[in-house]
Amino acid sequence: QVQLVESGGGLVQAGGSLRLSCAASGPIGSTHTMGWFRQAPGKEREFVAVINWNGGRTLYADSAKGRFTISRDNAKITVYLQMNSLKPEDTAVYYCAISRLRGVTVPTTLSAYDYWGQGTQVTVSS
Repeated sequence: QVQLVESGGGLVQAGGSLRLSCAASGPIGSTHTMGWFRQAPGKEREFVAVINWNGGRTLYADSAKGRFTISRDNAKITVYLQMNSLKPEDTAVYYCAISRLRGVTVPTTLSAYDYWGQGTQVTVSS
C-alpha cells in the first residue's frame, strides 16, 4: 500500500519560511508526478504546486509564484515545498499527492492524483 507522510508544518509569523517534506513508501516508483495542495477552513482543497518526475517541469498556483519552490529527491521518493514570505492567507492544511501520470505531465486537478498524505497544518500569524 502506498503511503505519503508529510512533515514540516507549524506556526510561523508573516514573512517567515517553512519547508514541507513528503516521503512516499510502498509499491510506487519514482517516476510519477507529485504535487502539493492545500485546504483552508471552509474552503475547497486547491492546487499549490506540481513537479514532474525529473524536476524538469514545475507549475505553481498564482498565489505561490515567486514565493514557493517545489523540488524532489527521487532516491528518497520525497517531494519538498519551500515556502518563503508566508502570508496569513497561506494558513491551511497542506497535502502532498502522487499522480498516476508520468513523463512531462503536470496536472493541477485533484482528480489526477491517486494517493494523498494525511496533511500537515501551516499557520501563519499576522
